[in-house]
Amino acid sequence: MPSQIDWVAVDWGTSNLRAWALDSGGSVVESRSSPEGMGRLTREQYPGVLASLLSDLADPADVLICGMAGARQGWLEAPYLDAPADLTTLERAAVSPEMPGSRLAPRILPGVCQRDIGAEDVMRGEETQLLGLSALLPGFEGLVVMPGTHSKWARLSGTRLERFSTAMTGELFELLRTQSVLRHSFTGDLEGEDREVGFERGIELGIDRPERLTATLFKVRAGALLSDRSSAWCAGFMSGLLIGAEIGGQRDWVPGAGEVPLVGNVSLCALYQQAFARLGMQTRIVDATDATLAGLKAARQG
Repeated sequence: MPSQIDWVAVDWGTSNLRAWALDSGGSVVESRSSPEGMGRLTREQYPGVLASLLSDLADPADVLICGMAGARQGWLEAPYLDAPADLTTLERAAVSPEMPGSRLAPRILPGVCQRDIGAEDVMRGEETQLLGLSALLPGFEGLVVMPGTHSKWARLSGTRLERFSTAMTGELFELLRTQSVLRHSFTGDLEGEDREVGFERGIELGIDRPERLTATLFKVRAGALLSDRSSAWCAGFMSGLLIGAEIGGQRDWVPGAGEVPLVGNVSLCALYQQAFARLGMQTRIVDATDATLAGLKAARQG
């Protein structure tokens, strides 16, 4: 890495590790990635993985990390901030793991939690994206939806996270597709032309009757057996049904919402955008990487 690097921003997720070297003006000089996410590491391996990823960084480097490195089973636990939370205080609550023999100086940002009985919830990484969103959309106030393995619905007021809720939509899709009896309906091409047709039907049923999700899901298997539904149709239908049920089941978050930012993978966000359009709602897609990097910059500036 060149000598003009001022600091390094890191997003350490469950599956992957990403790093961006930035100069003093906040411009990205170089980026790196690694498959060495939290799910593959023991606590003792973190220093070596980070040192290897940044091995050609000649100068002492401030390294600011968000994500699962701060989880209880990660590198060093960064205790949660309690919601409602002022996200500008993330950096003040950062923890500093040891890097013996290294010139790197890593700090790990905390996540955010809700402790009220019946409303318990946690996030790690998304809070940094929400801080980044507040920088990308100054003055934003309202509902933010963050599609993903564990989707987050959040109420944001400037840099203040008021409350949030988690939906396990992405993980449910993968578990049902690969480990349930429904897996027998996904033996062909999942990206065929029927997928969009199935997706539209799934969205409709999911939004209209989210309480019937467990019963409606079996239509994936029955449709394949009795109506010769293709694997692509079944994949689209199940995706639409789960996304639709997530949105339909959280209608209480929607009243009064203006344009809703969708923060995440652009392709996945486009599916949610399609679903929200059925409710006549306007949405705006914000790439997760852009939000994460903006959030790490904002956190460091305090």
